[in-house]
Amino acid sequence: MSTTAVATPAPAAPPPSRWRDPVIRLGRAGDRAARDAYEVTVFLARAVNATAKAIVRPRYLRLSAISRQVAETGVNALPTVGLLAIMISVVIAYQGVAQLRGFGVENLTVDLVAVSMLREMGVLITAILVAGRSGAAFAAEIGVMKSREEVDALTVMGIDPMEMLVVPRVLGLMITLPLLTFFADVMGIVGGSLISQSLLHVSPLQYLDRVHNAVDTSDLLVGLLKAPVFAFVIAIIGCMHGLRVRGSAGSVGRETTRAVVKSIFLVIVLDALFSIFFDKVGL
Repeated sequence: MSTTAVATPAPAAPPPSRWRDPVIRLGRAGDRAARDAYEVTVFLARAVNATAKAIVRPRYLRLSAISRQVAETGVNALPTVGLLAIMISVVIAYQGVAQLRGFGVENLTVDLVAVSMLREMGVLITAILVAGRSGAAFAAEIGVMKSREEVDALTVMGIDPMEMLVVPRVLGLMITLPLLTFFADVMGIVGGSLISQSLLHVSPLQYLDRVHNAVDTSDLLVGLLKAPVFAFVIAIIGCMHGLRVRGSAGSVGRETTRAVVKSIFLVIVLDALFSIFFDKVGL
């Protein structure tokens, strides 16, 4: 007597919990954030070590590469930085006059423009512009080299990529960003002067005298002290994402975009922290 096996259908999978997918996504996001923080910490330590080594032992400095970075990140950015600083100061002056006129103190617009440009806006707009311009260039240049295996070739030849690719960009940008910030401060004050002449009928000499009375050395130093820190962060993020590229042109684009977004985000966060710190120490 033969028996026939009857196939039984597999039990239906239980419906997914509505909490499962969000929890999984949250866990994956946390894992990515932890890995990213670890990679940034390791890369930062390597970059600081290589930069300190180059400063302490000048024979490791590649002066030609540094000067090239100064020209590319600084000199070529002057027109854009100057125009943007003038436009920002014009906006601040217009809004200042419109708001302060109701209180009869529109002359304080000069103080508003001078202090805001020297302490905050000059360095902030310059850093954001440099992050979008030079940070993207660093990531793209190194990313293309990584996709062509040129970085691996440097390692095979006994050349440290940090020393060859990262240090010149870090030092070059740390030199140029304070200079660009000072240039932006000057152009911002010039832009405020133009609006003050047209709306407040303040002569250039009266404007400069008012600026001299409104600001002091600490206002200028606050902005200039932020600039090297912002430059270091922008250069490190750009170089790190360039070295993260894996093979394809699409990877170069993705890492360049991430470098720009992350640099601008960190610049704004650091600027807020600096503002709190300087307020606590009385600057």
